[in-house]
Amino acid sequence: MTQKLSISNISAHYGQTKVLEDLSLEVGEGELVSLLGASGCGKTTTLRLVAGFLTPTSGTITLGGKDLTRLPAHKRDIGLVFQNYALFPHMSVADNVGFGLKQRGINGPERKTRVDAMLERVGLSALADRLPGALSGGQKQRVALARALVIEPPLLMFDEPLSNLDAKLRIDMRVEIRQLQRANGTTSVYVTHDQEEAFSISDRVAIMHQGRIMQLDTPETLYQRPANAFVARFVGFENLVPMRVVERDGAKVTAEAEGGVRLTLPLENYGGHIPDAFVLACRDEGLSVTPDLAMEGIPATLGLRTYLGRAYQYQAETPAGHLVANGPLTQPLEPGMAVKLVPVPEQCTILAPE
Repeated sequence: MTQKLSISNISAHYGQTKVLEDLSLEVGEGELVSLLGASGCGKTTTLRLVAGFLTPTSGTITLGGKDLTRLPAHKRDIGLVFQNYALFPHMSVADNVGFGLKQRGINGPERKTRVDAMLERVGLSALADRLPGALSGGQKQRVALARALVIEPPLLMFDEPLSNLDAKLRIDMRVEIRQLQRANGTTSVYVTHDQEEAFSISDRVAIMHQGRIMQLDTPETLYQRPANAFVARFVGFENLVPMRVVERDGAKVTAEAEGGVRLTLPLENYGGHIPDAFVLACRDEGLSVTPDLAMEGIPATLGLRTYLGRAYQYQAETPAGHLVANGPLTQPLEPGMAVKLVPVPEQCTILAPE
């Protein structure tokens, strides 16, 4: 039966080093939440604390209302899928999948029925008698997933499960994982450093940095409305321009950046409100490059041009600092040209000052 996971004010120290500090997180019944961040951000430590491989310095962990904080790992009944598969090399695929059931005293016809059904679900019925050494990476990961699901755990945890697979197989496997997780309705925590992977597979994503959750939200909200500069940079807002409002005129404001750059910003394009001091955050496609110097925009001198396939990307020097902007393939522009960088509201957002 699927259950709610609650992590409350967890801290974890390695000696004098703080890895997690007062971290709280709730994962609802049947929800898949990803912990996303660079190496050293604390995501794997969080997983290991929930799994019982580490003990927190302070705080509590509960699953379905049951306190797991000091419970040994083998008594937590959590399904785990690891990066390195962790299969028993001397056991067949069927025996690997059935290992957890055997440990729980489920033997004979019931175990075989459940193993056979799970192998069918992950498309490995024909390989039931094969040893792991004769499997591909994708097949090994399916075995590991089947082994975790067959025990019907209240919580399923994934630790970088696809990082050993090639790019095409990673995409295929994340679709399979999501479909199986939804079909089973299993509460799940998924650890990854891959933003695309996390966003494609999750109900919500926790972006972590230095042992703290910087923002926890749906992939759509994180991508469109990051809560702070760290998250904005993480999800691709390369250009952060500090500005201040110098004039308010009904439905729009005039704001000024470093070097006297002024922009008119309609309030309706930025959530209906722009504070007196703010940061205009734009993706590279959020600044459109035009040689029309009569247009309102940020004056710039173009530097390096890069072909992206969908657009040309330009490094640009402006009075407001170094910015990165995209221009159309139909009009390649040369380094050294004077241009304007025009904000594209759909690819920009307003942040509080750092």
